[in-house]
Parts: sequence; structure tokens; C-alpha cells
Amino acid sequence: MTVQAQSVTIDVAAFPHAVRAALLRAVGEPMAVETIRLRAVGPGDVRVRIDATGVCHSDLSLARGVLAQPLPAVLGHEACGTVVEVGEGVTDIAQGQRVILLWITPCGECFHCEHAEPHLCANGSRRAGEPYAVTEQGEPVYAGLTVGSFAEQTVVPRGAVVPVPDDIDTADAALLGCAVTTGVGAVTRTAGVTEGSSVLVIGLGGVGLSVLQGAKLAGAGTVIAVDRNPDKADLALAAGATHFLVADDDTKKAVRGLTEKRGADFVFDCVGSARTIRDMWSMTRRGGSSTVVGIGGKDDTVSFSALELFHFARTLRGCVAGSLDATTDMPEFFEWVRTGRLDLRQMVTGHGHLTDVESALDELAAGRGIRTVVTPGETSA
Repeated sequence: MTVQAQSVTIDVAAFPHAVRAALLRAVGEPMAVETIRLRAVGPGDVRVRIDATGVCHSDLSLARGVLAQPLPAVLGHEACGTVVEVGEGVTDIAQGQRVILLWITPCGECFHCEHAEPHLCANGSRRAGEPYAVTEQGEPVYAGLTVGSFAEQTVVPRGAVVPVPDDIDTADAALLGCAVTTGVGAVTRTAGVTEGSSVLVIGLGGVGLSVLQGAKLAGAGTVIAVDRNPDKADLALAAGATHFLVADDDTKKAVRGLTEKRGADFVFDCVGSARTIRDMWSMTRRGGSSTVVGIGGKDDTVSFSALELFHFARTLRGCVAGSLDATTDMPEFFEWVRTGRLDLRQMVTGHGHLTDVESALDELAAGRGIRTVVTPGETSA
């Protein structure tokens, strides 16, 4: 049987795997758990059972329309799972292998991949506009950030998974799929924080707390954490901050007081709004480094004068996925977890099931939750 949906002809027989998923049908509307049917595993593909997935602020941005997303969709991209089926030609990974799922799948052939920038792959999000599943009624379903981990299973290319060693906890591995590698990578790869330097982090979600842990790994001296929620002070200090400030009208003055009136050497905006980017810029010392890690809206415009760009001589850069090459860099993260230099448990503020995804997004929107880890295969009582 075939059906026509949104100008896409769907052969329902090509979608044989029935799974439960939290389905987003319209921006701003609550997700509901429904049955969808995943596409068949093709050459070079793997089908993965989702064992644990984190609810990330990027999922909130997609659900609320800040970032564009074809609908209906299954969001979720920060996940660890177990391979249940491999397609033709996949010989280096087998059924039963635990894997981290990647939301950028490097093609290995574009300019960026050939110049050691796989995180900027020109084709890394090419699957975002392709249906990976259908509803029971035959409507096309899209995978949020190409993964779709708010479901019991997903189907992705082999290049979108990284094997997980047996001694790495599943929940820890899930957080390595986005928040931790993005935040730590922003420090160690993107900005190159130096030992003894001063660091300022604005916004203490999962990524912001990971930036703090990265600053500690890099041997930074003064590490200042800023958030609008005073309840995050203990989390910030546990992650590596030496000082915590509540975001208010006096924050800039307080930062200068902690940095000999210069501003911080390295500043990271983990919110991604025009306001926080400007705040980051003004709290960076002359000649210092400002890095935008948070993802903002395309219409949220930031303005700089030509004179200030010249005068302050600061470096302003963006950061995509921690500037990592996951296939070669992930072993170092595994070792940091093993040795306790990365403490991922402190970031988990809740656990839940597919029916709890919506409430976890509400917690993020309110600035309260850090990471809710969802176990899709389990059901709530």
C-alpha cells in the first residue's frame, strides 16, 4: 500500500518496525506517545534500541519553534543505545554493541571533512529533511536533529554511531552524545583555554556545566559561573566554578571585580540570545576570547560597532558540537569519565519515560532542570 502525504509518496511496506515514540505534531503543542513505523534498515544502516536519552535545550528550541523542524517529528538526539540490526556492508559493528548516537554524521568527502572539520560537515544534516518513519496512518515522520531518540528505537547510518566500551555507564554515554562533548570541547578544542586563565560561563544548563568541567580539566584559575537561577550555585561549584553570580544588573561589575577590572580571558555564552552574547562580549577582557555555544534564533540579531571591534581586539567565535571529531576524540572523553575527571552524574536532575519528555522540556524552559534522562523502553506506572 502507498499513501500520499505532504507531496511525499510513502510506501508503507518500507517501514516495517513498529515502535513507541513521543511525537511532536505542531510547534508549541504537547507531544503524545504514539506508535510509528521505522524505515527498513538499508545498506550501511544500523537500527538502535534507545537505552537512555537526555532531554536537551536544543530539543526545547525545536519543540517551541526557535529552530526549524519538519513535522511531525520525533525529537531527541543525545542518546546511548544498543544495536539490534545492521545493514548490508556494515562489518565493523555488530548486534548487541552499545553505541552513542551522533547528531552530525560526517560524510568524509566535503571540504570541511577533508580539512579536519567534520563537525562542520556540509552534508552532516542531510537526512534532516528525509522521513525516517511513518505514523500508523502513513504520514511521514522526521527525526529531530537526524536522530529521533525520544523513541524506543531509531535507524541511522553507521557513521552516526560510536561504540561504547563496556566499562562506561549507559547514562554517562548518553550525555556524551551532546551536552558534555559540546561543553568540554568548547573549552579544550574551540577556544583552547590555557592553564591559569580566567573563565566566565553564562548559562548553566547541561552544556554550561560541562564548560565548567572543561575549564577545570584545562587548569583554569578563576572560573566564574553566571545564571539567573540562584539554586544552581551548588551545581556550579561542584562542576568546577570558583565563583557563582546570579545574573542581574550588577553582574558585569562583579565580574570585573573578580578579574582585576579587566574582564575574563575566556567567556562562553551557553544561552545563545542577543542579550547574553552582548553581555559575554562586554565581560571579555581586551584581547580575550568570546565563544557562543548556545543556539539562538535566526531573527535574534546582535550588533557591534566597527570601532569596538577594532578597539577591543577580542575574538568572537561560534562553536558547533564542541569542534570534535567524535570518532577520534571520544576515547579521551571515555578516559576522563573512567578516572573521575568528568563527573556526569551531577548533571542529571531527573529520570523519566517517554510520557515525561514534555514535563522535562517545561523544566528547561523555566530554567530549573539540567538533564532529565529518559528510558524509552520503560513505561510509567
